[in-house]
Amino acid sequence: MAKDSPKTPKTSSSRSATNPSVSVWAAQCEKCLKWRRIATQEEFEEIRSRFTEEPFNCHNQPNASCDDPTDIEYDSSRTWAIDKPNLPKTPSGFKRELYLRRDYSKMDAYYFTPSGKKLRSFTEVTTFLQQNPDFSDVKPSDFSFTSPKVMIDTIPSTALLANSHKKGAASR
Repeated sequence: MAKDSPKTPKTSSSRSATNPSVSVWAAQCEKCLKWRRIATQEEFEEIRSRFTEEPFNCHNQPNASCDDPTDIEYDSSRTWAIDKPNLPKTPSGFKRELYLRRDYSKMDAYYFTPSGKKLRSFTEVTTFLQQNPDFSDVKPSDFSFTSPKVMIDTIPSTALLANSHKKGAASR
């Protein structure tokens, strides 16, 4: 993406107790291009789900303005990942978690059912929904295993060196 254009909502990755690979949810204002922390994953998913129709804007946020300093800097102090816009919000009662692979090659998306069962694929989601009529209002299209793109320029150099022997390894 061009540096001077607003970017889709992002996640910033590092280990955390609530979500193993995401410690900060953030979105970039389409007007001032400043990064704003998003308080919760649920709020982030709401912004992401309607991003094309309603781009993120500081002025639409409580207690925020384009005149305020940025909340978080895009830099290599953490590994960043860009989420695709307009992915569906996680259905109520389910949890979507993202895991950064040890080699920093990508993130994997998984869903957890209200009972804690881990769903690793669209096929597993479909099977679960067929076997659990209590979730008749939930559709397979309410789930997306599309994972955010890990930003190569924020991957620690030690990880890049450790992976340099692999075919097609990321380089800066």
